[in-house]
Amino acid sequence: MAYQRVLVPINGSIGDEHALRVVFGLPRRGRAMIHVMYVVEVPQALPLDAELPEEIQRGEQALQHCEAIGQAERVTIEAELLQARHAGTAIVDEARQRGADLIVISVEGRQRRGEFSLGRSAPYVLKNAACEVWVLRRPQPPA
Repeated sequence: MAYQRVLVPINGSIGDEHALRVVFGLPRRGRAMIHVMYVVEVPQALPLDAELPEEIQRGEQALQHCEAIGQAERVTIEAELLQARHAGTAIVDEARQRGADLIVISVEGRQRRGEFSLGRSAPYVLKNAACEVWVLRRPQPPA
């Protein structure tokens, strides 16, 4: 299947590049768009438009890194930084607004109370997205 609009939520981890490389290998019709987004989660105690300079700087650096990867591969990437209460909700809303065909989300996966966990955002996206969702998990280093 060829994808026209692909959304890649990033979080500044090594998984960002892995997700982009997977997306670059997808068949795309014509001028397909790859949209990369970084969500700064704003705590409930603060207004949604609160100034969070460290988090915003981290997000902008992650987006610039993804844009540089795209330039090196000669792939156009549209990058955006958003502030939201919950990243999963922002990802689903953004995918809907952009008419995304596919969301590619990278997760690290970790143990919580002895159980494997995908965190909060990936399960929310899997449950609520109106389009296809691919969840990528990089292999864990040996213990």
